[in-house]
Amino acid sequence: MKRLLILMTVVCIYSGCKTTMPTGSKNVVQINGTIEKLGMTTFQYGTHLIKSGNVTYALKSNKVNLNSFLAEEVRLKGTRVEGYPIENGPELIEVLEVDFK
Repeated sequence: MKRLLILMTVVCIYSGCKTTMPTGSKNVVQINGTIEKLGMTTFQYGTHLIKSGNVTYALKSNKVNLNSFLAEEVRLKGTRVEGYPIENGPELIEVLEVDFK
């Protein structure tokens, strides 16, 4: 009985641990365009926008000060944030690095 209880405890602990696999390269994006400050929008996420051709992306970053690149042609690298777009808005990108084009 003790062995069964110990085995069940180990199985419960092991099954409760979640192993996260590294995100694939499908979520990594590189975008060329002009960064703009986010103004009044119908969606409520992101702090900045980047327009690349006819496509607009919402941006946020904890690593890069996006205000340093306002109205500049840049190339940025980031990851798509899961769960977006919502509210008919653009995709949300977590910016990892930005370079002047």
